[in-house]
Amino acid sequence: MNRTQRIVPAQPRARRATTAFLTLSAMSAALATAAFVPLSAQAATTITIATLNNPDMIELKKLSPAFEKANPDIQLKWVILEENVLRQRATTDITTNSGQFDVLTIGTYEAPQWGKRGWLSPMTGLPANYDLDDVVKTARDGLSYNGQLYALPFYVESSMTYYRKDLFQAAGLKMPDQPTYDQIKQFADKLTDKSKGQYGICLRGKAGWGENMAFVSTVVNTFGGRWFDEQWKAQLDSPEWHKAVSFYADLLKNDGPPGASSNGFNENLTLMSSGKCAMWIDATVAAGMLYNKSQSQVADKIGFAAAPTQVTPKGSHWLWSWSLAVPKTSKQQDAAKKFAAWATSKEYIEMVGKDEGWASVPPGTRKSTYARPEYKQAAPFGDFVLKAIETADPNDSSLKKVPYSGIQFVGIPEFQSFGTVVGQSIAGVVAGQTSVDNALKAANAAADRAVKQAGYQK
Repeated sequence: MNRTQRIVPAQPRARRATTAFLTLSAMSAALATAAFVPLSAQAATTITIATLNNPDMIELKKLSPAFEKANPDIQLKWVILEENVLRQRATTDITTNSGQFDVLTIGTYEAPQWGKRGWLSPMTGLPANYDLDDVVKTARDGLSYNGQLYALPFYVESSMTYYRKDLFQAAGLKMPDQPTYDQIKQFADKLTDKSKGQYGICLRGKAGWGENMAFVSTVVNTFGGRWFDEQWKAQLDSPEWHKAVSFYADLLKNDGPPGASSNGFNENLTLMSSGKCAMWIDATVAAGMLYNKSQSQVADKIGFAAAPTQVTPKGSHWLWSWSLAVPKTSKQQDAAKKFAAWATSKEYIEMVGKDEGWASVPPGTRKSTYARPEYKQAAPFGDFVLKAIETADPNDSSLKKVPYSGIQFVGIPEFQSFGTVVGQSIAGVVAGQTSVDNALKAANAAADRAVKQAGYQK
C-alpha cells in the first residue's frame, strides 16, 4: 500500500440509507415545486415587433400590456424606428432571411410583392370574432396578392388638406371643398407671416420614397405627369415633372418653414398642431391627432378639404396602409399572428377610443368604426376620409397610361432604391443645393438605369 493513501472507514449501513433517503426527498421536493411553477414563468414566448415612431404606434405599445395580460405565455419586445430606417431594416430582414423580427410594420407597397415572393405568412386562421368582412375592401385588396391576404391593416390613409379656419376667416379667405394647387398657392402667399413664425403651408421635404416622394408623386400625377411611359422609359425629365417640382419647391421656399427639406410627417404634424402652419397637405390619419385637444393646440380651429388637384383629379390623393405582417422566417408564427389580430381588432379600436378619445382611433380599417355614434360625433372628418380612401385608385392614377400600379409609388421592387435617390435630388432643390433641371436630369437617369438593369425595358 502506498504511504500516501488513506484508509477511509466505511459508513454504517443505516447512515447510508438515511443519506440516500434525504437526497431523494430533496429531489422530489424540487420536482414538485417545479411542477407548480406557472407555464408563463417557466418559458414565455417572446415576439419582436418592428414598427415606426408615430403617435398611433406609440399608443399601440402603450396599450399592449393588455395583450400580455390576456396571453401570459407571450412577451412583446418592441423595436421602434424612424420611418425611413424602419423601411430599410424591414427590407433587409426579409430579403436576407435573418428572422430578426416576428411582426413587421409594412404597407401597401411591400405586402403584395413580399407575399408574391413567399416571404410573408398568409393571414389565415384568424379568430372567429375577427370579422374580416368588416375590414374595408380597399384595405384588404391593397394588402393581398392573388386574392390572399398577407398583412392586417392597422390603419389606412389617403391624403387631404388641413387648414386653419380662424386664419382664413381673419384674412377673408374661403377654402373650397376641392381646392386647386393654384388656389393653395394664393392662400399660402396671403397667410405667410414669417415675422410671427406663421407659415402659409407645411409640406413633406425629407428625402425618402415614402416621405417627400409620397407627396411629390401626387403633385406630379395631378399636374399630368407619370414615372414611366408604357415602354418603361423614365419620364422624370418631362415638362409635367418640371412644372410640378418647380411649383412644389417654390411654394415651400416662399411660404414654408425654415429647414423644410428635413421635415417629414412627424415634424409637420408638430408644426401644424402647435399653430405654425396655415395649411398642411398630408395623410388623412393626421386628422384624429389634429382634432385631439390633448395633442393639438389648434384642435378647435382645424378645417379640412380634399387634396388639391391641377390638370387632372387622377392620382391627386394617395392610398396607404400601415399594416402588420408576419415574415416566414419567424419562429413564433402563431403568437405573432395572435398579436397582429389583436392589434387590428374591434376590441383594440374600442380600447383606443376609451384611452385617447374616439377621434384618435385607427382609421380606414373597419366599417363598424364609421357606423359608431361615438366616432361620428368625435370625428367630423370620418365620412370624408373614408370616401377619400375608397376613391383612391392605384390602377388609374395618372392622366397618361402607365405600366405600373400605385399612386404615390411604383409597384415594383426596384422602386425603393431609385425612389429614394429621386427623393434626395428633389430635397436638394428645396434646400437650394441644386436646380430643378439638374435634379430631374439626375433623377431620370437613376430611374431609367434601374428599370433597364431589371429588364423592364424591352
